[in-house]
Amino acid sequence: MKRLVHGLLGLTALVMLGGARDPILVTEVSQHTIDLQQGFNGTDLLLFGAVLTPEGSRAAQDYDIVVVLKGPTQSIVLREKQKIAGIWVNAASTEFRSAPSYYAVASTRPIDQIVDEKTAAIYELGLKWLQLSPIGAIDPEEQARFAAGLVERNRDAGLYREDEGGVSVSEQVLYQARIRLPSQVPTGKYTAETFAIADGRVVASASSDVEVRKLGIERAIANFSENYGLAYGLLAVFISIGMGWLAGRLFALV
Repeated sequence: MKRLVHGLLGLTALVMLGGARDPILVTEVSQHTIDLQQGFNGTDLLLFGAVLTPEGSRAAQDYDIVVVLKGPTQSIVLREKQKIAGIWVNAASTEFRSAPSYYAVASTRPIDQIVDEKTAAIYELGLKWLQLSPIGAIDPEEQARFAAGLVERNRDAGLYREDEGGVSVSEQVLYQARIRLPSQVPTGKYTAETFAIADGRVVASASSDVEVRKLGIERAIANFSENYGLAYGLLAVFISIGMGWLAGRLFALV
């Protein structure tokens, strides 16, 4: 009888463990549309939500949360400058097929303390693990150098950001993170992804879309430049020449 009771208890424990399910993420952003108008100085985007059990109750354990905001990908050519005979000239170059125009990541703690490098690379959790996809054959060391240069340039411009500890979690349920969008933020469709991580494993994820668009005269100019590139270029040249001529005339009268 005693052996039977122990067996039933063990079976019950296995059933309970087997029935344990991963949590679900409820996510939201403070703005689904960001309008760029004259005088736009940047804005903060709030990403928030909750970690719940499938039944809708509070999760039974703490989870690390990582949020990633990524802008439209683009193909970009990166050139390296080299000083020859006292003159800076273009030297080596490479082209990346899928560089995000904007990338920001915030987490409850440093990424390398949450997941291993393989998992970080799969989900692109951090600037170190961005998959930029160079075009053509390139030496791995040279590729790493160019990738680091691209990340540094965009980080200096405020377009690439990392905020370790930028996600706060309350009562094992509610989380939030603020991500800064600079005044020169590119337009297009952005994806805000949230990951819940436990024991180095992504156990739940969810995403929301954010559209950054231009309005007013800025939108009209952008549409004109995209649809009539040659005319836009010629008009820009004529305006520059005209402004230079007008400035010369004004100074001559002084």
